[in-house]
Amino acid sequence: MGVFAGGLEPSDARRPGCAGGNGGRGVTFAVVFALAAAFSNAVNLMTQHAASVGAPERQKGWRLALYLVRQPLWLLGGAAAVGSYAFQALALHNGAMSVVQPVLVTELVFVLVLRRVWIRQDVARAAWAAVTVVCVALAVFLTVAEPTGGHPFPETAEWLSAGLVFGATIAVLAAAGRWGSPVRRAAVLAAAAALTWALEATLLKTATQTLATSGIGGMLTHWPLYAFIAATVTGTVLQQAALHVGPLSVSQPVLVITDPFASIILSVWLFGERFTDSPAEITVAVLAFAVMAAGLTVLTRTAPKDLTPSRPARS
Repeated sequence: MGVFAGGLEPSDARRPGCAGGNGGRGVTFAVVFALAAAFSNAVNLMTQHAASVGAPERQKGWRLALYLVRQPLWLLGGAAAVGSYAFQALALHNGAMSVVQPVLVTELVFVLVLRRVWIRQDVARAAWAAVTVVCVALAVFLTVAEPTGGHPFPETAEWLSAGLVFGATIAVLAAAGRWGSPVRRAAVLAAAAALTWALEATLLKTATQTLATSGIGGMLTHWPLYAFIAATVTGTVLQQAALHVGPLSVSQPVLVITDPFASIILSVWLFGERFTDSPAEITVAVLAFAVMAAGLTVLTRTAPKDLTPSRPARS
């Protein structure tokens, strides 16, 4: 039995499909909630960034923090961030992690739409073309790969092996990010942050399953919730370090591509999720993921670099 299975019998905890909701309906809910989480992430990014860059130059350090927490736009972003975690938890509870995490890359699509509609920025045709490529490739990957099954609670041995491998890799990358060129440092720190976000998703999924089976008390007495909090803090620190030391054109593609790729590995490793047995379909799925990654790279490099409107707002 998984160490966090609460009152489930071993056969229930390991039954394929137990973690993924009720068949096609569970997949639909997972995709809808994942899209809601991606949109909330986009709103959080845009509103808090806008509030930060709009702050008076004299506001520094703790004064800036006090200024921001009084700004409605920044508070809206905070609410969107909370909503994003809630939607992601619902998505992971209803569906496979190998479905949910790739769908979260649509955050970049929503950001581009918000830039055009809200900020009123002109968006290059190459960026819109990249959006089309990303969306089509993602749809092909999910349709052809057919991610299914899985169990809700990893075994202790699975947690230990995945935790040791991913933890050691994150530590090595974080250490390697202390020296070298800005481009190299940004890349390795972004990779470390992305691996941490993938590990965070597994902990969020497990904590959510524990909440569903054992209630709030059960969730509070098991370690995944606290490991999730620690992973969130660690991932935030690593991501901010990556954004600080090097160009966004390097760190952002690494972040958005490595996270879903590592999440797919963890979905198989920890939750026993499965994909199609057809070699031809697996080949198409791999190619679709590679095309999606290329599209995401182009999107991050062709999107507007700041929040400056291209034309004045309508009166």
